[in-house]
Amino acid sequence: MTVTVSGQKLFWTDKMNVSVLCICVCFAVFSLLAGIAQAKAKSDDDCEVCIKFLTRLSDSIPEEDASSMEKIEKHLRKACASAKGKENRFCYYIGATEDAATGIVNEVTKPMSWRKPVNKVCHSLKSKDAQICDLKYEKTVDWKTVDLKKLRVKELKKILNDWGEECKGCAEKTDFIKLIEQLKTKYVPHQEL
Repeated sequence: MTVTVSGQKLFWTDKMNVSVLCICVCFAVFSLLAGIAQAKAKSDDDCEVCIKFLTRLSDSIPEEDASSMEKIEKHLRKACASAKGKENRFCYYIGATEDAATGIVNEVTKPMSWRKPVNKVCHSLKSKDAQICDLKYEKTVDWKTVDLKKLRVKELKKILNDWGEECKGCAEKTDFIKLIEQLKTKYVPHQEL
């Protein structure tokens, strides 16, 4: 087959057809694999708080209570009563706290009573309220490798806030670092130092 482009004759052969076809197939396969890998990586991070909280809840429920929605709800509300931080926010979103405005607790307890895997329960909750899967645990400080001088003042304040401490009269970053160094032995387990 002969094709004319800009006044020049190009010969289109069967070898060229095979080469072009191979390149197209390779590109399509590569794109598909890249998309699958990206979706897998996203799903591993997705619903982190929900999965960890409900896994811990599921493990703590006695076998005789595991098939009853009412008993699972009791355990859920009890766990949510003592939840802090992101886990408390998760409980609020599903309506398992006292101050929650709405409630989708049945969307958690019903599938759990059927022994539906926790990650699937969380992903089905995502369709009800996308905020549930947006919750992520905050990164913890690795005390063996952290260089406090490289942290921002905001991060230093957060460390103190997590410990329930306040730096009164701190004007500079070095003031915060000194206080954290003084209090570190009180709040950080010896193994982590």
